[in-house]
Amino acid sequence: MPVASLLAGSTRPAEKSPGHGLARASGKGQKPPMSATYPAVRLRRTRASAWSRRMHAETVLTPADLIWPLFISEGDGVEDPIASLPGVSRWSVDGIVARAKEARDLGIPCIALFPNTPKHLRTDDGGEALNPDNLMCRAIRALKHAVPEIGVLTDVALDPYTAHGHDGLLDETGYVLNDQTAEVLVGQALNQAAAGADIIAPSDMMDGRVGLIREALETENYVNVQIMSYAAKYASGFYGPFRDAVGSRGLLKGDKKTYQMDSANAEEALREVALDLAEGADSVMVKPGLPYLDIILRVKSEFQVPVFAYQVSGEYAMIEAAVAAGAAERDAVVLETLMAFKRAGCSGVLTYHAAHAARLLNA
Repeated sequence: MPVASLLAGSTRPAEKSPGHGLARASGKGQKPPMSATYPAVRLRRTRASAWSRRMHAETVLTPADLIWPLFISEGDGVEDPIASLPGVSRWSVDGIVARAKEARDLGIPCIALFPNTPKHLRTDDGGEALNPDNLMCRAIRALKHAVPEIGVLTDVALDPYTAHGHDGLLDETGYVLNDQTAEVLVGQALNQAAAGADIIAPSDMMDGRVGLIREALETENYVNVQIMSYAAKYASGFYGPFRDAVGSRGLLKGDKKTYQMDSANAEEALREVALDLAEGADSVMVKPGLPYLDIILRVKSEFQVPVFAYQVSGEYAMIEAAVAAGAAERDAVVLETLMAFKRAGCSGVLTYHAAHAARLLNA
C-alpha cells in the first residue's frame, strides 16, 4: 500500500504500479495505523509462494524500461571488444543495425549511440560534430532505414570530437567556455535531428543549452524530437571505461569539475532539473546511477516528470568484476540493481546490461 494512503488511514488496497511505488507522504512522524498485530498479521504470508510475490510486487521491471547504450566504430563488419567493459564492444554501423534489431526483438524500445571518432578527425573545436556525414549521423540514418520502430537517442556533447577530451571549447587557460560551446551544441543537435534522431540528449552540462536547442528544433520544425537532458550529471570517478570506449581517456586534460556537478550537492541538482524543464526538456537524467538513488528519488518527488538514470560504465564494470571474482551472481545482481532504479522513481534506465536483462525478463 502506498505510504500516503497508509498515513491517511485508508484501507483501500493499492493497485500494482507499472513503475515505482513512490508517493508523497504527509504527516511526518506518524505511524501507519494497524488494524491487527502478530500473529493475526504475518507479513511473510504473502511472500510464501512465487505467484503471491509476483502479485504483491509494488514495482515492476520490463524490457520497455531499458535503453541500450551502444558504441559506434568506423569500418564494416567490426566488433571491437572494450577491455575495461567486458562483454561490451564497439560496432561498425552494420553491427549497430544488428544490435538494434536484437533490441527490437527483445522488447527494448530505444538505443543510445556514442561514437568513437577517429583521432585524425578530433580537433580543438570539435568540428566533426557538425559534419552531416559523421559516424553518428551515418549510424542514425542506417538505423531509421532498417529498424524504424526503434527509438534512437543521441548524445550531444563535444568530448567524442575534441582533441582535448572536454565537452566544450576551451579558452587560453583551459576553461570550458559556456556560451560559445552552447552555440556549437545547437548545431550538433540540429545535425543529428536532420539525420533522424528521435531523442536529443545533451550531456555537456553547459548552462542554458536546453533552451537554445529546444528553440532551434522548433524553428527548424523538428517539433517531435524529444530532449532528454542530462540534468544532474556529476563529476564522477565511475566514467573511466566509457572514456576508453569513446577514445577520450588518454586525451582528457585535467578534469570536468568546472561544469559537471559536485558529488556533495543535492539541492543544486534540483535547481539544474528545474532550469532544464523550464527550458523545454521532455525528460531528465541523473548520472551516475546507484550512487545517486537519493537524487533520483528527490527529483521524482519534487517534479513528477519522467526521470531516467544512467547505470554508467564503472557501475557495469564493478558488477562484471564481482561476477568474475565469484563474489556475485550476475542475473540476480543485474535485476536487483535495475529494480532499485525503478523503485526510486525512474521511468527507465540506460544500462549496458540491457540485452541481458531483457532476456531474463522475457524468460
